Amino acid sequence: MAKIDTNGWKPFRIGDLFEKLDTSYLGKGKKKDAVRKEPDEEFCVPLTYAKRYNNGIMYWGRRGEFKTYSKVLSIIYNGAVSAGRVYAQAEETGVLAESYMIRLKSAQVSFNTYLFLQRIIEKCIYTRYSYSDLAIWSSVQNDTVWLPVDESGEPDWTYMDEYMSAVMKESEANLERLKQTDGENHAVDVSGWKKFIIGDLFEKLQLDVKKEDFNKTFDVSEERTDEFNLPLVNAKHGNNGIMYYGRAADFETAEMTIDIVQNGAIATGDVYAQPQKTGILWDAYLVKPKSEIDSSFTLMFLATVLEKAIKDKFSYDDKCVWCKAKLLSVTLPCTCEGEPDWDYMESYMSQVMQDADAALDNLASVN
Repeated sequence: MAKIDTNGWKPFRIGDLFEKLDTSYLGKGKKKDAVRKEPDEEFCVPLTYAKRYNNGIMYWGRRGEFKTYSKVLSIIYNGAVSAGRVYAQAEETGVLAESYMIRLKSAQVSFNTYLFLQRIIEKCIYTRYSYSDLAIWSSVQNDTVWLPVDESGEPDWTYMDEYMSAVMKESEANLERLKQTDGENHAVDVSGWKKFIIGDLFEKLQLDVKKEDFNKTFDVSEERTDEFNLPLVNAKHGNNGIMYYGRAADFETAEMTIDIVQNGAIATGDVYAQPQKTGILWDAYLVKPKSEIDSSFTLMFLATVLEKAIKDKFSYDDKCVWCKAKLLSVTLPCTCEGEPDWDYMESYMSQVMQDADAALDNLASVN
């Protein structure tokens, strides 16, 4: 997408456009006892906290116990690396702590418009606040953001919606071409693709905890720090499957792997590319291509088609264990010799990422 022309954009005080919402706890007892770290049928309401990733969602609560909103922005005001992060919330979401929600005062806009605003506001405030200077509303509301305007000099909500809609459609179309590997009309030409048994292409790694007296309470962290800097996979839906961080000396690790989640109410069968050094906590495992792969783009391609092959075959009651998953087949592009075409996978996913990054960078470059 072409670079955004910001000529004619105007500054607006954030507090003039947005209002802070009431996110009271409506349940009985202590709020901290009314949440879970993983969602299930009972604890299904996403709650924001001082979280850098996963859209700011760190815990889950019961319906009716937290005041929730959809099509709003969440602002994380606390945290060593999360203060000033902004997230757009599409579904009904509540607040546990260390964050708050804001909504436009006088305009009813699309969720895509909120995605546009999220990008602009975070660019404005993230570098201004820190763990020692919290992004509280009394400060943020006085900050200024630059926005496109219509002929009357008011924020041009239509432009924001159309721009972000185009960004989302472009990214979704590219990924959908990869996912649609069957059916009569192929977004990607798969006429020359071939089925491979998953176990013939990948091997499961045996990675253990090296610390003999390992104790989860003291030896992992939910946030990445200088001490706890090794990503650990677990039964995690979202955040690329990373649920905790450990000390690098405490875990056996591998890189250029693919993470398969074997357990979890909604995470079973999730697949994530893990190009960096990664360890295993529980309820997930890492597999590595038997062929030498040195491209993270190829790993991302493989993770996408693997998840398509296995996700709907397993559930919380039928775990996605390797002895079952390895027997399934996956359809991949192949060379004239009938071998997986690793070069094609790398170039395809590289283009997908370049297209998405170019569109989002246009927003990041706005002054």
